[in-house]
Amino acid sequence: MKTLVCCIIAVAAFSLLAPGTLNAHDDHGANGKSIFTKHFQETLFEITEHGTYSIEILPDEKEYKIGKDVIGIVVHDAHDEDVTGADITIVHKNLDTSEKAPGTLKITEKGEGLYLVSNLNLQRDGRWELTVTVKKKGAEDRVKFFFPDALKAKVAKGRYSP
Repeated sequence: MKTLVCCIIAVAAFSLLAPGTLNAHDDHGANGKSIFTKHFQETLFEITEHGTYSIEILPDEKEYKIGKDVIGIVVHDAHDEDVTGADITIVHKNLDTSEKAPGTLKITEKGEGLYLVSNLNLQRDGRWELTVTVKKKGAEDRVKFFFPDALKAKVAKGRYSP
């Protein structure tokens, strides 16, 4: 009986502390559009062109320890769930010359929707476009970030719809 009471209290406390988490698969806004969560304050965040994925870029180690000289990319799907096993393509090019940034990017999946990118310098001089394309099970979508403007226009953590 004591165990049952503890379980009931734990379930009640969980549902009070984390409202909405039990219905994460059906999370849509008033207009029926998907809602995506931006988890961190000091990150870049965009929803892809067709609303298939959200991309959150962790540019440094301030809020999430990812490693020195490494960028983190968190990918969520239209159900606001972690995207694992995706094919991620990143193109970083200069807007004035259309040349790609020097160096070879290395993308490593870490799980729970987190992908680490080595050799990606978001602090380069000049105007740059970063295109992140996500493909999984035939669903392909992309988003573009424009630098240095993207570093100045960070949105607060929270929930957003396309």
